[in-house]
Amino acid sequence: MAEFNTIEDMDLDGKVVLTRVDLNVPVEDGRVTDTTRIDKIVPTVKAIQAKGGIPVLLAHFDRPKGKRVDSMSLKQILPALEAALGQKVAFSDELIGGPAKRVVAGLEKGDVALLENTRFYEGEEKNDRTFAASIAALGGAYINDAFSAAHRAHASTEALAQLLPAGAGLLMEAELTALDAALGDAQRPVMAVVGGAKVSTKLELLTNLLEKVDYLVIGGGMANTFLVAKGVEVGKSLAERDMADTARAIMEKAEKSGCTILLPKDIVVAREFKAGAASEVLPVDDCPADAMILDAGPATVAALGDAMEQCRTLIWNGPLGAFEIEPFDAATNAAAQKAAELTREQRLISVAGGGDTVAALNKAGVAEDFTFISTAGGAFLEWMEGKELPGVVALTKSAQ
Repeated sequence: MAEFNTIEDMDLDGKVVLTRVDLNVPVEDGRVTDTTRIDKIVPTVKAIQAKGGIPVLLAHFDRPKGKRVDSMSLKQILPALEAALGQKVAFSDELIGGPAKRVVAGLEKGDVALLENTRFYEGEEKNDRTFAASIAALGGAYINDAFSAAHRAHASTEALAQLLPAGAGLLMEAELTALDAALGDAQRPVMAVVGGAKVSTKLELLTNLLEKVDYLVIGGGMANTFLVAKGVEVGKSLAERDMADTARAIMEKAEKSGCTILLPKDIVVAREFKAGAASEVLPVDDCPADAMILDAGPATVAALGDAMEQCRTLIWNGPLGAFEIEPFDAATNAAAQKAAELTREQRLISVAGGGDTVAALNKAGVAEDFTFISTAGGAFLEWMEGKELPGVVALTKSAQ
């Protein structure tokens, strides 16, 4: 992993520290309904203050597409932010120019300010250097704590890092360290669990992982496509039959790379997709023509657990079945509980990410036991695909 500065490395005393954070939180009727992302930035804000810096927070909210949209103002985040930080937060309804300068000029050590939605300005998503320079004029240092936005080459995530002494916040640092432990400088053997509906949406991910992991577990609707590629009948199951050749190519490449692909050995099938639907466990090649595969069976979970016992590192993206509906959450729950058990015993480094994955691990009651859970969504997926993330590259010492 390339080296980057952290808060600890930087001289922040007396400086206004422009701090890119993720405040893209759910809001209903002007009230934040889930403060998780706000809570996660608190340690970074406090660490900057402890170093004598004055944090001025930059964030986007929703997709206003370069126009001012009142319902997307960050002002509605202010009460939840103040509650999380335990102090008043100054607010500027502009990101650049006179109003922002006046708010920043009035700050002292110990203060915090929040500037308006970065995406109210066309220059943000265009990564406009002149626009970035207008933001940079407000501060003396830059900290990026928003890994979730690091896959976007925007003014507040990429250009700004080129204009000021730059470093990673505590959340960004933790994310990069965890991801390096999972796929960069990983302890082997490494297992990747990849689930989801379609192979076509995770083709780059699967191709990248083949070169980096020892076991690749394929679940969800994606597994059905691989079963079709092996000549297995899957009835009315979700499957991309036109991707069968691609799936076969992936399996051939895995064999050459020494990567073992684990597919279902047995299946849970039902005639209808609803909670409590009548279901049965069958051998993988015994799916009735009028049934759907909605989960992996217990023999599959046992085989997965045996392989997991041999591994030192696990990276997880996507559930094994239709986890939202009981009883089709059983395989995901059991595999997650096995991973949590091995992690608690310090036999496994477990890193997971992606919206469905986080929801599934929370549902299984094991999220707290994993080594690290990324809430970054798109950035996490692009990192797993082996892509460079502009917001991360901009922080590296070689880019400074």
